[in-house]
Amino acid sequence: MISIYQQAMGSDFGRLQPELREYFGMHAGSGVSGHGRGVFDVAGCPAWFARPAFRLTTLENAFFPEYNSDVPFTISNYPHVDPFGRPALTARRELDFGTALRVFEDTTSLQDGVLTDYVGRHRRMATLLTCTATDEGHIRMVSSRTRVFAGLRLPLPDALGALAYVEQWWDDDAGAFRIRTRVVHRQLGTLLVYAGLFEYATREFDGVLPSGAEPRRWEQRV
Repeated sequence: MISIYQQAMGSDFGRLQPELREYFGMHAGSGVSGHGRGVFDVAGCPAWFARPAFRLTTLENAFFPEYNSDVPFTISNYPHVDPFGRPALTARRELDFGTALRVFEDTTSLQDGVLTDYVGRHRRMATLLTCTATDEGHIRMVSSRTRVFAGLRLPLPDALGALAYVEQWWDDDAGAFRIRTRVVHRQLGTLLVYAGLFEYATREFDGVLPSGAEPRRWEQRV
């Protein structure tokens, strides 16, 4: 058994830094989950006009309206099989802004070689996730083709949606991972950012999601 990222990336997975191959190599049968702790140099919504809308998304554990520097955070990654039989990885992040503790959670599932990322506690928003290796061996992920499941499957036109760009790599000097994320709207600019450094280790895991990582509902549509 190999991880959903290795399946989706194919031979490109082998071009990643060894530390990234280990990080993204967990699968439902590996018997481990991953847990990290670090600090974001910057995190949140730099676009003041978007903050009221992002404040509503906090009810769904999707995005956050604050914008600050030196934000402590944790991340937990759980490889498993989702209720529809698809190999998946569920992630839960907690960001401590001082005035508020925000949660951002999602599940990435693999079907027919394609990764779909379901965001929020009810997994009502889905994006297509494409992963590639850079020349330096970093992993670059792009989320596109956003759909919202609010009773119906509602695709958001490119003009109304946004793209998320993530780059993660191993920093030899720091002995830790670095990550840089931007959510960019075509007309409105950068709506969300987080970038920083974190340490990471694995723990034994039986493949059953803990209650704190279990979503309120699952979504099968892609």
